[in-house]
Amino acid sequence: MIKIGITGGIGSGKTTVCHIFEQLGIPVFYADTVAKEIMVTDPVLREGMMNTFGIESYELSGKLNNKHIAQIVFNNKTELEKLNALVHPAVFRAFESWQQTIPADVPYNLKEAALLFESGSYQMCDHSILVTASKAVKIKRVMERDSVTSEQVEARMDKQLSDEEKKKMADFLITNDESQSVILQVLELHHQFINLTK
Repeated sequence: MIKIGITGGIGSGKTTVCHIFEQLGIPVFYADTVAKEIMVTDPVLREGMMNTFGIESYELSGKLNNKHIAQIVFNNKTELEKLNALVHPAVFRAFESWQQTIPADVPYNLKEAALLFESGSYQMCDHSILVTASKAVKIKRVMERDSVTSEQVEARMDKQLSDEEKKKMADFLITNDESQSVILQVLELHHQFINLTK
């Protein structure tokens, strides 16, 4: 089965694109959502978190203490790298397990991840898709979605690789800025991926 990585900068609308693929019957692994879940459920990851960031990493109820972790890693590149070094391998393990659950007649699956290229997980995929939009469109979307200022959105964008850098690594592009039909672009890729499996 072909594995396709899909990513896009904040506000690019990659989740919307993934939902279109799902409507076509393609399973999607949402890496960022799974990461939040396994930080609570994966015993190896939990132990690593407590050894690295202290037992305060978890509340008495067992929930992740997001505030404690955020205070440590926010604006501290070294600590953030430690966090990523713990979380990314656990997500890789979860992705491998998830793939075992997909029926054999499914032609391909998608792995959606905000940091597909930054984490190196694109190397575990056969191909990769980059969802793009203009900076102005992305800022507008995130401001409306998260009720934040344009400055706050740009600060988040600065922490991610630029679209120009990602384009050098991506195999396929989807433009999601209302200038062309996203559905038609997805259908075209869908047919390409199915042909690759034949």
